[in-house]
Amino acid sequence: MQNRRDFIRSIAGVGALIATADLPVLAEDNPAVFPKRGQYERMSLSYATVEIGLGEPFSVLHISDSHLTAAYDNENEKKLKLRETRTTTFGGRQEEALRDALAWAKQHVDYVVHTGDLIDWQSQANFDLVRKYFGQEIIGSMGNHEFSSDMWLSEPKEEHTEAYKDLTRQKLQEVYPFNVSFQSQIVHGVNFITLDDVYGYVTEDQVKRFRLEVDKKLPIVLCMHVPFFTDNIWRAAMRFWRDKGPMKSGELPTISGEYKLQKEDPVTSNFIKYLRHEPLLRCILAGHEHITVEDQFSPTCREYIVAGGFLFHGQEVLFI
Repeated sequence: MQNRRDFIRSIAGVGALIATADLPVLAEDNPAVFPKRGQYERMSLSYATVEIGLGEPFSVLHISDSHLTAAYDNENEKKLKLRETRTTTFGGRQEEALRDALAWAKQHVDYVVHTGDLIDWQSQANFDLVRKYFGQEIIGSMGNHEFSSDMWLSEPKEEHTEAYKDLTRQKLQEVYPFNVSFQSQIVHGVNFITLDDVYGYVTEDQVKRFRLEVDKKLPIVLCMHVPFFTDNIWRAAMRFWRDKGPMKSGELPTISGEYKLQKEDPVTSNFIKYLRHEPLLRCILAGHEHITVEDQFSPTCREYIVAGGFLFHGQEVLFI
């Protein structure tokens, strides 16, 4: 078995994770932040343990939703407008937060996984940041914002389809150093699978490829952007995004959007039903909702959603 610090070199830099030993020391790290408290105190970290029965434990920093908002001055008017408005939306410290997370990971965990929305929309400057961080330091899965060309400035609101993704899929594939639709990587006998479910659904091809991975008879960790919603995860998400006052009822908020799609799309619905009875599935890691919440997905699998990386959030997951 390969040493956890060396295995990444043998797979040509593709997959879901990267060993933190390969992370460079970042020149931008600022140890003077909170000098009397500690460099990383501004980070908000949660912790989880996944019991698989491994001979040797390993740990992962799970981050998501960095929403980098860069554009070069010579890019078009739409990109410059988005740079101004969306940087304000996300606070302007997104790359700083990502650097903090990677520096912390280098000291504290073995691998890093990012579950999408590293960038907020497509620009040459954002693509260069993808190459900088995904090419050398971190590899992960797609988010819905990865497929966003100009957001509301030009995109039709209802075009969340495979045909819409096809418009820029090849461009993204040239930028991201892994298969943007489906990727498998085995880490210490655990199969980390990342898939593109950025609009809430999965495809027949992804289901077919997943079943082939099951044939390997290894424990599976599924990494993706949009959660496979449970009622409790949906309730938490709606409390964050919609409900503004004290809770008046324990009833489930009206199901809509991606949760409704996951129930109504036959391929996705059947896949989720199948997963709930697949004993090899041991953990799901997701993002998208900008909150940290977890719930039991199946008898053998717990699902963990991590809050926005742009706010210095992260989650250490220990596999034992």
